[in-house]
Amino acid sequence: MNDHQPRKLIIAVDGPAGAGKSTIASRLARKLGYTNLESGAMYRALALKAIEWDISFDDEDALAKLAHNSRIQLEPTSTGNRVLLDGHDVTQRVRETDVTEGASRVSVHPRVREWMVARQQEMGAGGGIVMEGRDIGTKVFPRADVKIFLDADPVVREQRRLQQQKLSGGAAQLTAAELRLRDKRDRTRATSPLVAAPDALLLDSTSMSEDEVLQKVEELVRKKLG
Repeated sequence: MNDHQPRKLIIAVDGPAGAGKSTIASRLARKLGYTNLESGAMYRALALKAIEWDISFDDEDALAKLAHNSRIQLEPTSTGNRVLLDGHDVTQRVRETDVTEGASRVSVHPRVREWMVARQQEMGAGGGIVMEGRDIGTKVFPRADVKIFLDADPVVREQRRLQQQKLSGGAAQLTAAELRLRDKRDRTRATSPLVAAPDALLLDSTSMSEDEVLQKVEELVRKKLG
């Protein structure tokens, strides 16, 4: 065994929608040769199953039972994660608007989050991961080696999301309203609200390019790797 081989870190990237955390986590993971674990994709997969099974996003008991009877896998590819739900590829479907909105609603339930956190901890236990979400540094991996909290001005985050989805007019207004509602839901939920861990590096990406954000994060990682 090579004594000089660097240990594999657990890197947590948290923040609200539109701050750029998915892109940064994905690029950082590729640079390091790590696995990028998207917690959001897991909640989306469960929301999709709730839609398919006609289960209310407000029924915590039914959602918790559904979660326990679900198999959610993330398979890394050169273009991002492949999302498998009970063995079926749902990568494209989980990015659609109804599933995104559903994910935000199922994620407020404590028993659903408890199940998700346990699965995420299993997936990342060996290190060598960049996990992004909203409670990774505070709840999933409170002892993560590197913690980033990526934020941006709400108006800028809305604009980024609209550009990403190529929306305008009424659809854009609806998406912006949904983003604001999701922000409020994430920050005020009773279980694991969206908040920066005390030891996280706070990065405001409002006036930063992706490359600039990535450079800052890489500097922190290099320090940790010694």
